[in-house]
Amino acid sequence: MEECIFCKIITGEIPSTTVYEDETVKAFLDISQTTPGHTLIVPKKHVADIFEYDQTLAAEVFGRIPKIARAIKNSDDSIKGMNIVNNNGAIAYQSVFHSHFHLIPRYSKKDDFKMVFTDNSANYKQEKLNQIAAQIKKQL
Repeated sequence: MEECIFCKIITGEIPSTTVYEDETVKAFLDISQTTPGHTLIVPKKHVADIFEYDQTLAAEVFGRIPKIARAIKNSDDSIKGMNIVNNNGAIAYQSVFHSHFHLIPRYSKKDDFKMVFTDNSANYKQEKLNQIAAQIKKQL
């Protein structure tokens, strides 16, 4: 993955402001700083997105997120909450194709960050929900 910017950050070829690192992950401040403390957690193993994780890697990476999230929250009494965002695929706004999790501290409702969850419940009766659930269950 010689062209991957996150692989280059992991190897130290590109500098970063690291807040946590171990044998599995590297966590560093996002250069965009959507809000102060905006941190990225990346697995050291190159996987493009969530669909490439195996159970072991998922447990190792996900298991570190609460520890890093707590450290960010405890670093500033002004932090009231946090969004944890993982985008998978270009359609889902993934721009770097090395899996990563955004930990975005939230200070107030006036932060320069928002997510919109559209309510389409009127379009989905129970029969349609059952159909969708059945399709997903078949894949498990």
